[in-house]
Amino acid sequence: MKPTTEILEKVKRNSIKNQDEVFTRLYRYLLRADLYYTAYQNLYSNKGAATKGVSDDTADGFSEDKIQKIIKSLADETYMPSPVRRTYIEKSNGKKRPLGILTFTDKLVQEVLRMVLEAVYEPVFLKYSHGFRPQRSCHTALESIKKEFTGVKWFIEGDIAGCFDNIEHHTLVNIINTKIKDARIIKLLWKFLKAGYMENWKYHKTYSGCPQGAGASPLLANIYLHELDKCVAEIAEKFNKPSEQRYTKEYGTLHSRVAYLRAKIRKCDNPKERETLTQELKSKRAEMLKTPSKSQTDKKLKYVRYADDFLIGVNGSKEDCHQIKEHISQFINERLKMNLSKEKTLITHSNTSARFLGYDVRVRRNNQVKKQGKWSKRTLNNSVELNVPLEDKIMKFLFEEKMIIQTNIGELSPSARTRLFGCTELEIISAYNAELRGICNYYSLASNFNKLNYFSYLMEYSCLKTISAKCKSSIGKIKKKYKDGKGNWGIPYETKRESKRCYFADYTVCRKAKNPSDTMANETVIHSQSRTTFESRLKAKKCELCGNTEAEHYEVHHVHKVKDLKGKELWERAMIAKRRKTIVLCRGCHHKIHYNR
Repeated sequence: MKPTTEILEKVKRNSIKNQDEVFTRLYRYLLRADLYYTAYQNLYSNKGAATKGVSDDTADGFSEDKIQKIIKSLADETYMPSPVRRTYIEKSNGKKRPLGILTFTDKLVQEVLRMVLEAVYEPVFLKYSHGFRPQRSCHTALESIKKEFTGVKWFIEGDIAGCFDNIEHHTLVNIINTKIKDARIIKLLWKFLKAGYMENWKYHKTYSGCPQGAGASPLLANIYLHELDKCVAEIAEKFNKPSEQRYTKEYGTLHSRVAYLRAKIRKCDNPKERETLTQELKSKRAEMLKTPSKSQTDKKLKYVRYADDFLIGVNGSKEDCHQIKEHISQFINERLKMNLSKEKTLITHSNTSARFLGYDVRVRRNNQVKKQGKWSKRTLNNSVELNVPLEDKIMKFLFEEKMIIQTNIGELSPSARTRLFGCTELEIISAYNAELRGICNYYSLASNFNKLNYFSYLMEYSCLKTISAKCKSSIGKIKKKYKDGKGNWGIPYETKRESKRCYFADYTVCRKAKNPSDTMANETVIHSQSRTTFESRLKAKKCELCGNTEAEHYEVHHVHKVKDLKGKELWERAMIAKRRKTIVLCRGCHHKIHYNR
């Protein structure tokens, strides 16, 4: 039988060739076992794979038998998703965001549903959308702003209030129903949307929204907001207008005079006249470089969206911006049954910064002249600048993590983090390195990236203070103790082959790092001709602990983290030796582990 991933690749190609194609028989792909192995492969390594929803159902216990039960319930349409367990995570503004935790069976089914829907919709999505898509990320959104927003006069910062919580179910299903005419897919989708949630062990019905934390929610949100992308594309098509003239009158006069003088100098044989013309050329050229060149008679609209946040660049008047904002607000309200956040939806002049995806975005007004080839040019003028918001983001992070304190005279001083005192010196420096690299990698596109030098200094000395406080020593003694003889310090550690040192991370290396993409795999191109690891291991029908090949059922035992294992039991030692979070066991061994026998 042809692998389902290969079939989904064909579905994707059809969707690319014919954007208006309607798909009618997709539910049958949910009844193929191989997709569930791929889904498990995608999910098992996530931190939440061992987190319980409303029941004890987690990634532990995955087996062929479990897949067959799911497929049977989907085939006879008796499958019913469990309610989502609701918890809350804090936002940066002090408010709390609801997070839904599904049972693992529901996660598996949603992941398979997501793979099928993604094959249909990914080719249809417009280039403006960057959130939760394969090979796209915050960085691809920011790169497109840097390239396309050149010279815009105004920014419209947009944010949809409570987007995931306010997705209107009927509207979403109607949107999907125009592309997918499969009643069983729609029926399954309704079941997930109406499954409800448990909060403090009390059941609540769901009337709108897709719970954040559910596997298919990001894709469903993108399908929903694709309507907004199409709306903005239509507005842009009507709004965009080419320039009536290329240059301003003053700049055009100077440009013509410079061209005339250059031509005359080339033909001139008289040295004195040539020198006079050259002096005039230099004078006119210098004057031209101080004169505004663009006529600004054109109109253009640029747009980028990441999840429910979007940024629009407008080359036009402020009145145009108000009209565009009003049009979009009306569309979101009437068509999508949602509202723009009044606090976060702003019209900003591009000379001042707009906040998007944690960066400060502005358009430079800079007449600084740089030599480019033979001629001097204003290379920075009207170009987009992405900056690190040092006070709002970086310093706030350092204060929240208690890495710095403010002294009585108002100066910042690095401080020790008491919560790391229980860690080894190697674990402490590794924790600091991970945080430093994470932030510096994210801000690798920033024009003021070098300002992170101070951030790196504060992090390093907070690390040193933490180690010295743990060891009841001083920073000087710690640096002396861990000197490498080359002017640097690092914590030594042993590997199987040799002794090594863990140095404090160099923030400048992050500038050259490749931009990471969101970790959402494109399943339709995953080695479609080969079995996944879990499929091969389960099909082998051999217990990886006792070697039993005669058992009726084989299951995957799953642990949260390998480093949490103590190595006291045989199965723990086996997992540590394999360096895997999973081990395939016969049901007898699996029961012995869970009942501590």
